[in-house]
Amino acid sequence: MNMKLITRWLVIMLALFVAQWLVPGIQVEGDGWIPYAIMAAILAFLNAVLLPVLKALSCGLIILTLGLFGLVLNALVFWFSAELSTTLFSMGFTVRNFGSALLGSIIVTIVTVLLSGRENHEWNDRRKNRRDRSQAN
Repeated sequence: MNMKLITRWLVIMLALFVAQWLVPGIQVEGDGWIPYAIMAAILAFLNAVLLPVLKALSCGLIILTLGLFGLVLNALVFWFSAELSTTLFSMGFTVRNFGSALLGSIIVTIVTVLLSGRENHEWNDRRKNRRDRSQAN
């Protein structure tokens, strides 16, 4: 497996732990890190496959609400991921209501961005180096 993929998965697992710790409406039952691992895999998959489709279908509404509907879509995907992890894998990552899903998805996004900051800086540095080399030629 790709090291970046594993790192991203671990970051999402940690972000889910933080969300569960901060949001009373998110509960995890199961053996240690396994529910977080399964939920992280499902969430990453749905964020990569389902979320772009939903955003494309509702782009007018996202523009009309100045991007706030994007938060609603993120919360719905987060909630759906929790439901899938519970029904398919019986792992017990439960999100009680939409408010908990909204707050949980915001926390996961913030923690993921903060922990992925170093990776983003490396990407920007590589891009800047390529641009500088092309301008030097």
